[in-house]
Amino acid sequence: MGDKQKVAEEKISYDGVFDFKDAYSFLYTLFSDWGYGIAEKSYSEKNKGESKDIDVSWEGSRKFDDYFKANVKIDWKVQGLKAAEVMKDGKKEKVQMGKIEVKITGILVKDYEDKWTGTPMLKFMRGIYDKFVNESIADEYEDKLKEEVEESVNQVKAFLVLEAKR
Repeated sequence: MGDKQKVAEEKISYDGVFDFKDAYSFLYTLFSDWGYGIAEKSYSEKNKGESKDIDVSWEGSRKFDDYFKANVKIDWKVQGLKAAEVMKDGKKEKVQMGKIEVKITGILVKDYEDKWTGTPMLKFMRGIYDKFVNESIADEYEDKLKEEVEESVNQVKAFLVLEAKR
């Protein structure tokens, strides 16, 4: 299925107070708003007494045009997630705390419908098309995908910091 090229990979690590459900919903909404269809590929929880570890894997994609599309892979790893209480404005508030790591990978896919791979002549024509016609378009889409991955990382970092200050 097309020619895939990893163009960006970023990782967020945070240890402290956060709400996993809110972070999960925040990142899902962010990519959905950008036009990605996100699917949860795996979800596992391991209870460890009063805490739990969670592993989640998402995959999503969006079409740029008839030839290029962007795929994202988002892997969550939450360790030691447990309920806690903090004092906020003189009142006890229930929160969650633990360590969270999110890795976001952006992959640019060319010829995602395999229209240019049926015969040797089509493959040859695709090579010429990619080299002389599509090179600047591919660069533009790579930059766009890199920006989206970096922006999503910055947004999640800001979200986690704000959650901790709540």
